[in-house]
Amino acid sequence: MSDKITTINPATGKDIKSYDLMTEEQTLQAVENCHKAFKNWKATPIEERGKIIKKIGEKFKEHQEEFAQLMTEEMGKLFKHGKQELDLCAGICEYTAATGAKELANEEKELQNGGKGIVSYDPIGVIYGIQPWNYPAYQVVRYSIVNLMAGNGILLKHAGNVTGSALKLKEIYEEAGLPKDLFTVLIIDHDVSEKVIEHDLVRGVTFTGSSSGGSKIGEQAGKNIKKTVLELGSNDAYIVLEDADIELAVKTCTRGRIYNNGETCIAAKRFIVVDAVYEEFKKGFVERMSNIKHGDPMDENSQLGPMARKDLREKIHNQVKESIENGAEVLCGGEIPDGDGYYYPSTVLGNVTPGQPAYDDELFGPVASLIKAKDQDDAMRIANDSRFGLGGGIFSKDENKAVELAQNHFDTGMVFINSFGLAQVDMPFGGVKDSGFGREHGGFGIKEFVNVKGISIL
Repeated sequence: MSDKITTINPATGKDIKSYDLMTEEQTLQAVENCHKAFKNWKATPIEERGKIIKKIGEKFKEHQEEFAQLMTEEMGKLFKHGKQELDLCAGICEYTAATGAKELANEEKELQNGGKGIVSYDPIGVIYGIQPWNYPAYQVVRYSIVNLMAGNGILLKHAGNVTGSALKLKEIYEEAGLPKDLFTVLIIDHDVSEKVIEHDLVRGVTFTGSSSGGSKIGEQAGKNIKKTVLELGSNDAYIVLEDADIELAVKTCTRGRIYNNGETCIAAKRFIVVDAVYEEFKKGFVERMSNIKHGDPMDENSQLGPMARKDLREKIHNQVKESIENGAEVLCGGEIPDGDGYYYPSTVLGNVTPGQPAYDDELFGPVASLIKAKDQDDAMRIANDSRFGLGGGIFSKDENKAVELAQNHFDTGMVFINSFGLAQVDMPFGGVKDSGFGREHGGFGIKEFVNVKGISIL
């Protein structure tokens, strides 16, 4: 195994920079240093913590251009999408600084049998985050900012291909005044990562990535009795009902499939359309998807950048081929283009049925699965016929009906009505089934890794 990580520009296939892996000894020392920083930080008044969190948000705006360019170079997202990601990061900081103290305030209760109860939300220690490459800044900000506000320390093992982005985050956090070692980047391999999970000073583990990866991390953490939050993959269904605004549905579903090069856990992936409007939607959707232009992600005219790595392009192409071998048809795209970089065209597969990767699995790239349903009930059945349950969508002009379906029938953590969304800072983010457990954002994430302490005065 190499003792270095080399980042590669997916638009060109050329190396960017190499980084030395930390030894086990260096890593365990870093964990201890983070714990020491945590002990001071937890004693810092929450209002003071909030001021630093707010300052981090301001720094994201100051560093926006250079950081967005770095993310584009490392993982291929459109430059404009990188800037939007950093706007979201700044928004998370602002929201957390403004609401964190209230969310974590003590609660007083009059007890049923007399006496008084106090519930406090206390920091627990060092939280270890293992994060993916698709949102190099946001994925880290999502768990780290609320936990810093809560008074915890943060360890980060980022995906190797965005190591530069991980170090950029550390620079921004410390430039805003965060104490040294409180946010620590670990440049390590999987074997050393296991040692971090086992470490007595690590009190919680949060992981975002594949379901198979989440299963392994959850098992390791469970064996060591560590609290976890797992935000895993999905194959989100977007349902188009008979009374939908088809033009809006086509436009929104296209964006939902290709945003961030289609490499998003909560992207729209399966498009389930009732028979009455299937042909109309299919015509508009295939036409729109077939006109998506891929190209240099720094070019403002490009609508689709490259896949983040060569192996990821190979994987999605193999999933497309296997789906075709099992009866799916290509309505547009589906061929690897010539030239440099790991580009893959926007693709629509029709005749998608169970037993195909396009139906059963997550397609992490710009490939859409188009599925015909008989009616509303059949569409809902197909949507829930999945081992995943992160997000989903419903298109209908009858908003009340859509909300009722979302609330009572959609077996997912999030549902979007007549829209496509990634993350709202004031709404819970997370899933069910093989999409994991735990919630982030919206006042929920800030309480995932705290000690909910009950103090009774009887």
